[in-house]
Amino acid sequence: MIAIIDYGMGNLRSVQKGFETVGSEAVVTADPRVVLEAERVVLPGVGAFADCMANLEQAGFVEPILAVIAQGRPFLGICLGLQLLFTESEEFGIHQGLNVIPGRVRRFPEGMAPAGEELKVPHMGWNQISFRRRPPAFEGIAEGANVYFVHSYYVQPDDEDVIATTTGYGIDFCSAIWKDNIVATQFHPEKSQEVGLRILKNFAELK
Repeated sequence: MIAIIDYGMGNLRSVQKGFETVGSEAVVTADPRVVLEAERVVLPGVGAFADCMANLEQAGFVEPILAVIAQGRPFLGICLGLQLLFTESEEFGIHQGLNVIPGRVRRFPEGMAPAGEELKVPHMGWNQISFRRRPPAFEGIAEGANVYFVHSYYVQPDDEDVIATTTGYGIDFCSAIWKDNIVATQFHPEKSQEVGLRILKNFAELK
């Protein structure tokens, strides 16, 4: 069973529907006990970093998330669910994250114009991923595959060895990480059509 964490901030139904499309059972749950019992766990998220961390803490999800990761069960973070794994974020001040992955969440620089045309923030729409390392959850995904992004902040790991993919948007930023049983994406697999569905299917089949 795949548990999708409901802490009041996230596009939960679309993630659940993505798993259903590839034939995998996934439940949306606001119960930390269900997370502790799940075979696989998904942490989605949209909104402000500090609000999401506060909601996770108030709902009692922090300890179950850390326990699931420590026990080696497959864990997928999506968008803000990736950022929350990091030590801290500079979104609207400095705020502490789960500190599972040492590093910081940073905002895209203002005035990025690598081709003479200023890039808008948030980074929104389709863009390509380039592999540094290929997690099992990305098996069958082509170099340069297009995926869907909506974000103004990106993660900067202290240890670049955890970077799975990068994407160019004014700068080359980390668009997915992989460390042991954790895979997390800045893009939205549930909005990324066939590529995203393949990632969800691969994750659902991880041992």
